[in-house]
Amino acid sequence: MLIRIEGSDLPGRRVGAEADLLRLRNVHVGMQRGAAVVDRIRVDAQEAAWRCEVTSREVDDLLDVGGPWVHCRPGARFLYLSWGAVTDDRFEMFRRAKILFGDIPPELLRAGHDGAGVLVGRLGLTDAQGGPICARVRPPHVRWALE
Repeated sequence: MLIRIEGSDLPGRRVGAEADLLRLRNVHVGMQRGAAVVDRIRVDAQEAAWRCEVTSREVDDLLDVGGPWVHCRPGARFLYLSWGAVTDDRFEMFRRAKILFGDIPPELLRAGHDGAGVLVGRLGLTDAQGGPICARVRPPHVRWALE
């Protein structure tokens, strides 16, 4: 199953002390694959997008997803977007956002499993305080579509 995550409103594009600090610390956001944060994008980019492929299978009339992009146990699986400061080749993570498969409308998840298109999640990447979004990101803060 193909998944694309599209992020907008990155916190480093804003005006203010928090945005300035994020830019000065060379903060990036990326998708976590296993323990590695890959496809990192600067916090002041216009937009962010990641694409990954996950496996999906039927288990007791429910869909279960897996693969290196997927974290946690069956019934609680999710993708991570991880925030960190980049110095040289080091990525020092300080915050993560969880995008749970359980929050995807079941009919869209099923259509993605059946190969009807790419499952697309769209979300803003700035929280109410102007910092990087973190913790569980639930609808309506993430919107799902099949394209």
